[in-house]
Order: sequence, then structure tokens, then C-alpha cells
Amino acid sequence: MIQFLLNQELIQTEVHPATTLLDFIRYEQNLRGTKIGCREGDCGACTVLIGASSEGSVNYMSATSCLTPLANIHGKHVVTVEGVNLPNGLNKVQQAMVQCSGTQCGFCTPGFVNSLSGYALTCSASTTDEVISAIDGNICRCTGYKSIERAAALVAEELQNKDAQQPLSWLIENQFIPDYFLEIPERLALISAEVPATSGQLAVGGGTDLYVQKHDQLHGLELDYLFNHSELSQIQISGHQVTLGGSVTVTQLMEHPFMLERIPEWHRFLKLISSTPIRNIGTIAGNLANASPIGDFTAILLALNAEITLQNSITKATRKLPLRSFYLGYKTLDKQPQEIISQITFELPMQRLFYFDKVCKRQYLDIASVNTAISLQMSADQITEAHLSMGGVGPTPLYLSATADYLIGKKLSAQTLREAEAILQTELSPISDARGTQEYKRLLARQLFFGHFLSLFPNQLNMQDLI
Repeated sequence: MIQFLLNQELIQTEVHPATTLLDFIRYEQNLRGTKIGCREGDCGACTVLIGASSEGSVNYMSATSCLTPLANIHGKHVVTVEGVNLPNGLNKVQQAMVQCSGTQCGFCTPGFVNSLSGYALTCSASTTDEVISAIDGNICRCTGYKSIERAAALVAEELQNKDAQQPLSWLIENQFIPDYFLEIPERLALISAEVPATSGQLAVGGGTDLYVQKHDQLHGLELDYLFNHSELSQIQISGHQVTLGGSVTVTQLMEHPFMLERIPEWHRFLKLISSTPIRNIGTIAGNLANASPIGDFTAILLALNAEITLQNSITKATRKLPLRSFYLGYKTLDKQPQEIISQITFELPMQRLFYFDKVCKRQYLDIASVNTAISLQMSADQITEAHLSMGGVGPTPLYLSATADYLIGKKLSAQTLREAEAILQTELSPISDARGTQEYKRLLARQLFFGHFLSLFPNQLNMQDLI
């Protein structure tokens, strides 16, 4: 039996755990404020807040309910737009949307309200840029966004005096959320934290890949739900080594202090990946196992020369292999059906240089035409170690071993990079498709490769010399 709090109500249900949270909210609970839009995590009309207990308090995040299996919210607090209503009027977020004319047809409005309410619950030092980032997963087809941005800025202004010591009480006193939120930690503590037993052979993490591809087939299937397994949700740092559990989310890694320290632009790079509600629930191992030729985290981890650990879910036996050896062909992996990615490991020394970029039809919340990452170690002006990856230019995510091998030991110069780019082109096999022609993708590969070095060494290289 799955148990959780839905707004103020304790839910105890035997509805199939593969059912999406969206369908449960609308059809089992008749809460119609949460809308059905794309069912692919793109539009944000189904956005809810999910709160999980942590050391006596509850941490909230926005999430796309259309991609969240019911099993993943066991023991948690789910908040729909009905759950942020005040007893006697609009809350501050809703007031801001009305005051700034932030709604027209209204279909997207509940998602925006929930995302902004989630920002109110989680922000520390509120800024306009941050509050607008909090709604990066919500699409509106009516307003042109400027009225919604004005509403978001008004919310950010209201939150500037938020009490960091008693944030929940302050939010209630200032009419951002209803007072029942104060009872949630105690009520969640009464629900067994034990994850409901599953016996399925098809593993699912956050659901953000699998439910997009196989939404209709998953309902009624027995799945192995990995998202709430605590041993798979940890990030461990030992010296220069980073070890990620298979259920670590993009947001967890995006916000980790070690990563932010070692890669100064880490947060900006990961902002290019999907949207806040997807990053909050999408697992990194799921992105790898999806086997897409243009998986963003696949490109990042290939360039970090990552190693993965596969664990047999029945025997618990493990084996390790380089991520570059994981992809055998289009959507074909060196993985048995009963194996899961239990760990991802990579080294991140102090002096390692890293860069990630992608080109897509829109800047954010889109699948790349070509994505690429690089990591380098330098000794003065000599390249001592190089790892380079590229996606969208072959049937699998590519680790460009010949190009990387050529760079090692070479002096950094425009001539070296021109010669390396010629080798790079021999490693690619792009095809023309909806995201661009073969010729266009080769051009992108060239420009992105040069772009890595121009960004990492702005005082030593210039585009004119490269072209």
C-alpha cells in the first residue's frame, strides 16, 4: 500500500504503483487544477510540489506529475494548486498573478502558481533572476510571458525579507502558504518510510525518460522503483573522486558544493539541461541508461572519463566498466536486463578544466542537435590529459578517443586545434534528420570544438586564427 499526504489528506491506496501521479490526482481524487498537457514534461501544466522529510523538516521541490510514478511519492507530501489556497482568499503568489495580469486562458496558471510557491518555500536570498529560473519548466501560449515575469518579480520582492530562521512560519504569516504546512513534518513521521516492495524487472528512477517513451505500456506493469532507495541517492566525495548513486538527481549534482567549487561554470552548464521540475526528479543513471545518442549527461560524464558500476538486482553481483564502453550500438547497451547502474565514479582534480555546450532549436528545455563536453589537464601550455565527447553525430554517444589521443602531449596552439579538428571529423558519422542536416551537424561539431578552447583559453586563442 502506498501512503502519502495529498494537500491535507492522508492517502492510503492500492492503485497500481506505476500509475502516474497526475492521473491519480485528477481521476482518483478529482483535483482538476492539475492539468493534462503534453504528458512529456515539457509544458509544466501538471506541476506539483513534492515534499520529503529531512531531519525534522520537509524539503519541497517542483515536479512534473505526468512523469512521476505513484510509487515514488510514498511517504511524501504532494501539494497541488488546491493545496496552496488560503482559507480566506488568494495567497501572495496568486495575488501577484492577478495584479500583473499573468493569466489569460488559465490552463497553464496552476503550474506557474505551484512553481512560484515552490520557489517561496525553497529560496534563501530571493532575486528576480532566480524566481524566473524557477518557472523555466512552465510554458504559456497566451501571455507572451512578460506579465508572468512581472508577477514573478513581485513575488521575489515580497520574499526579500523572508526569515531564514523560521521560514515556514514567516511564509504562513505573510500569506504565501496555508497554516496546515506546519503540521506536515509530524504527520509524515507517522508514515512508514519503508519503500513498498516491488518485484518488477524493468527499473525506473525518476521516470523522466521511461514515461515519455512508454507511457501507455507502463500502466499495469510490475516495475522496480529505484528513486527512493537511500543507498542509491548519495553523493560521496573522497579526495578528488566523486561517486554518484544511481538515483542521484540532476539537481542534487547541480547544487553540490564540491562540483560548484571544482567547475566554476557548473551551474550554468547544467541550466542547459531540461528544466527545474525535470532536473528535480530526473536521475543521472536514467539519462545514461536511456542510451540516447544526444543524452546531455552522457556527454558530460564521457568527458569526465567516468566509470559505471552495474549491479544485478537479483544476485547483487557487481561489475565495473568505463562509460565509453557501455554503448554498443544505437540504443544497445553492455547491460543485462536485470542489471541497474548502481554507481557512477569520476575523478575531478583541482586543476582540471571542463566545458560543456549544446546547440538546439531553443536555448532551454530542448533536445540538442549536437552536444559536447571536454576536460583537460594542462602543464604550462602543454595538454597532458584530454577527454572529449560529442552527441548527435553518430548512432551512439561518442567518446572521441582519436582526437583526445592526438591532443595529449601537444602544445596549445591554433595549428594543434585545426589538426585535431580534422581528426575529429573522421570520428563522426552524423545523419540528416529533424534536428539538422549531416553537413550542419559537422559544422556544429567543428564550431563547438573550437568553442571549448576559445572559452577555456580566451587570452591565448582567437577565432580568426582557428578559421
